[in-house]
Amino acid sequence: MAVDRNGKRFLNCEVGSRDTDTGRKLWDCIKNNSITDVMSNYWSPYETCVPQKLPTQSKAETCTIEGYNSLFRHFLARLRRRSKCYSKSKDMLKYSVMLLMLKWNGELKAILD
Repeated sequence: MAVDRNGKRFLNCEVGSRDTDTGRKLWDCIKNNSITDVMSNYWSPYETCVPQKLPTQSKAETCTIEGYNSLFRHFLARLRRRSKCYSKSKDMLKYSVMLLMLKWNGELKAILD
């Protein structure tokens, strides 16, 4: 997931395993934005996807994204534990996440109008 810390907005997300291919897909979706800094934890795919001059790796800088992860777990039962509410389809999981992102960014109403 990619967020704008200053604007408090979601930029994009990619649903998949925590591997280099998923990281590369996410970076391809957001690389055309005017990105000046990338704050990340020490997840190794960032080193191969994000240009060397951008990333700052520190757990202290990931509090914003961790808060958003908590928000997703709160609003989307399918992101909690496996029970009756878990996603059986990767596409449905992505649609649910994207809907919540659009709602949070205030862009959902514009689509429905």
